[in-house]
Amino acid sequence: MSPGLVVRGLEAGWDRPAVVRDADLEAEPGEIVALLGANGAGKSTLLWALAGLLRPRAGTVEVDGRRVDGLAAERVAAAGMRLLPQARRIFPSLSVRENLEVVDLAGGRPDRRALASARQAWLDRHPELARRLDEPAAALSGGQQQLLAIGRVVATRPRVLLLDEPSAGLAVGVAEECAATFAELAADGVAVVLVEQNVALARRLATRTLELVDGRPA
Repeated sequence: MSPGLVVRGLEAGWDRPAVVRDADLEAEPGEIVALLGANGAGKSTLLWALAGLLRPRAGTVEVDGRRVDGLAAERVAAAGMRLLPQARRIFPSLSVRENLEVVDLAGGRPDRRALASARQAWLDRHPELARRLDEPAAALSGGQQQLLAIGRVVATRPRVLLLDEPSAGLAVGVAEECAATFAELAADGVAVVLVEQNVALARRLATRTLELVDGRPA
């Protein structure tokens, strides 16, 4: 099976010198690759560069054989790669339903029936959200807001999912529930790249782990 994500020679950073240098990375469909490393090692920078939120200075990024490096973030998302950032980035004044129905239309026309089916499957699994569909997202607990953010990403049916500290600020039970969801996504053929502060959780969840050293996964 061809890797869902292939990264070669990636260089990226907000300033000079680059934080991420000559980075190679692969994540196959069904695989969870955990990126470990000290704070400031460049883990989040790497994810942002892959997602198109930070333009790489060099190197290539492919999703299912299609190059996406240098594309705008919305076009990278349309190609099938989605980022769940550490900041949940929900819309607090919108209802839970409206947050789940926000669809990125850039780069093509979504299959609305498939999106609706994926959303409903998520709500069936998380009745605590289903009961509060018409309430503003700001009224949810932190854990419920994270579930909402994950559900919004899951509904887009990504081919590659980038996770930046998904358990940050969550109670142990909620973090475990989120981890189970990521494992199920991988089992369904999604390639997952995980940056996680909870090293024990990351090692238990991951198919394999890589440590970011001097800006390179090793």
